[in-house]
Parts: sequence; C-alpha cells; structure tokens
Amino acid sequence: MVLWLAGCSGSSTSPPAPQAPQVEVITVATQTIQDEPEFIGQTEAFRPVEIRAQVSGIIKKVYFTEGRNIKKGDRLYLIDPVPFKAIYLSSKAKVAQAQARLDQAKQDLARVKPLLAQQAVSKKNVDDAQAEVLAAKAALEAAQNEQVKAKFDLDNTEITAPVNGRIGRSLYYEGRLITAQTTLLATIDQLDPMYVNVSVPESYLLRRRRELAEHKVQRPDIFQLRGVMTFTDGSVYPQEGVLDFADVALRPETGTLQGRFVFPNPEGSFSPGQSYFYPGQFVKVRIRGYIRNDAILIPQRAVQQGPSGSFVFVIGQDNKAELRAIRASMWRGKEWLIEEGLQAGERVVVEGFFRILPGVQVTAIPAQAEKGSQPPVAEQSDMQGAP
Repeated sequence: MVLWLAGCSGSSTSPPAPQAPQVEVITVATQTIQDEPEFIGQTEAFRPVEIRAQVSGIIKKVYFTEGRNIKKGDRLYLIDPVPFKAIYLSSKAKVAQAQARLDQAKQDLARVKPLLAQQAVSKKNVDDAQAEVLAAKAALEAAQNEQVKAKFDLDNTEITAPVNGRIGRSLYYEGRLITAQTTLLATIDQLDPMYVNVSVPESYLLRRRRELAEHKVQRPDIFQLRGVMTFTDGSVYPQEGVLDFADVALRPETGTLQGRFVFPNPEGSFSPGQSYFYPGQFVKVRIRGYIRNDAILIPQRAVQQGPSGSFVFVIGQDNKAELRAIRASMWRGKEWLIEEGLQAGERVVVEGFFRILPGVQVTAIPAQAEKGSQPPVAEQSDMQGAP
C-alpha cells in the first residue's frame, strides 16, 4: 500500500495553464476619403408658369389637352374676340380722323404764313394755325396709343404657351367669364431641368465649419458641389446635379438652411408615363465634393453599443484588451467613420468579442479582408477623376 501510494504521488502533474483567447484585429490607419453627407430633398419644377389672361371676357375655346406636353407658342385659350375687334376697328378710325385733322391744320398753316408777310392776315391768325397743328398732332398721338392698346387686347384674346413644358388641369372651360390678370387658368411645369431642394440642419453647418477651419475637411467652391439623387425605391438617378442656390438665412421654424440642386432631366420632354421624375417627389441627395483628410474607418462589426454609448476593444502592446469609448459620426459602406477615441497604429478587435473582457490577455491575429470591400485608394482615385 505504501509503495502504491508513493507511485501515485509521483505520477500526478499540475493542470495546464489556460490559453489566451484568440481574437481577430485590424490596425487602424488614416486615409483620405470622400465625405458625402446625405439629406432629404424634394423635387420641384424648374419653371412653374401660371397662365393668366391679359383681358377680361368669356372663354370661347380651349385648345389644349390637359396633362400633355406643349411647346412654346402653342394655342391654349381663346377669349371671345368680337368686342375687342370692334374696339380695335374704332380706334383705327379715330387714328384716320386725327390724321386728317393734322393734314388740314398743316395746310391751313401753310396758307396763312405767306399772307402774314404781305400783312394780309394778323399775327394771331398764324398763331392760331400753329396751335391747331400742335393740337392735331397731340390728338393723333392719343388716337395711335388707343389703337396700340386695342391691338394688344385683341391679340391677347388668344392665349399661347410662354414656355415648353407639361400643362396641368384647366381651371376654367368654355363659357366662363374670366378677369384680366386675376383669374388663374392653368399651370405649365417646365421639367427640364429639375430642381431638388434640401434642408441642411444648423448643427451640421456648425460642425462642417469647424472641420473646415481645422483642415480636417476640404471642399471646392460651394457652387461646385454635386448631388447624387436616390428615389424612395432605392434606385439612383443616373445624372448628377449641381448646387446652384443656398439660402441667405436659416428657417426659424425648422432651424435648417435650404439649398437647391439643379438636375438635368432629358426625359422631361417625353410623353407622360415615360418619365418618372415628377415635381413634389421626396428623395435623398448625397453631396459630393468634400474630402476628409486623416479619416479613420473601422468595420461596423467592430463597434459595440453599451449604456454609455459606442465602444470598441483595443489590444495594447502587452496584448491586453482595453474597452475604449469612441464617437462614430457616420457610416460609409460597411465601415464607421470614427471622430474620436482611436489613433493610427492601434489594433481594434473585429472578431471574438465574446471571448474577452477588459484587461484579459489575448492572442491577436490579423483579420481577413471582407469580400467585396473596396480599398480606399480606388475611392480616392474615382473622386480625383470626377469633374
């Protein structure tokens, strides 16, 4: 028994030390990227033109078909021209009458002038003849002005389209009395190009100003910024827009500044149903042109959420895990843009979180790049090649 116990005590060994958990990490690096914020926008016709009559009268005819494309100069409405034609003919007669009076006055003046030198008439007779010429000229000018006004009214009994575009519903039809310059008859929307209005929050403007002052972000002239539009179904409009207007004041009710992009719309001249770019649509506009220097991007899966906000696990030089609070401002593809909390050269855990706790010794191995991920160099070269 003693020998057996001695043999058992000699064969016993201490338990092996636990192995350090293995995690996958990436090394943080800075890079230059395109900074492309995105905002909600609403489309608007380039030129919504209101059709109003220049004269009052009864609508005699409506020429157009509602909801169709029309061209500049196309006939739209006809206001009963009969009373306006009568006024025009009467004004023509008044012009002829005034012209005849002027001719008679000139002849009378020509007759009395030689007689004054012969003292056959008095100076008053000549003065009266000259005054009659001047009065006749004034009467003629007044009659001619009345004729111009009468011709203007007669011509405006036929209302034509002032621009190319798509006309909406007619608000009045044959037989209706309309009032000059007051009654709205219809609206023509010019659809090529198109406007997209975006509202930019004040907080974004202040942050962007600070980043520009600290040289974290660079941009061209503000009116060289471009916009990429995405519809509600996720489809991306193939044409890029250009910022052409920025409001001069914030809207106090929303605390936003309105900007406007102009997008080409070659389909605007197509028949209805062949173009799906309409005024009043809600879209997303991604702004291109900003460049962010020394940006830090990490995969979204590396960012964890806790009661105090976002955090990551950082592996120090001693291979111990450290919980680090960060501030992630926006995502770009499958990566977060980190504003605060990380420095270039640090190692961040992207796989194996469930195996570690803060202060635990780990075995860090480089993470494999995700399939389909594009290197920053490709994005940077794409931006440099853009107009």
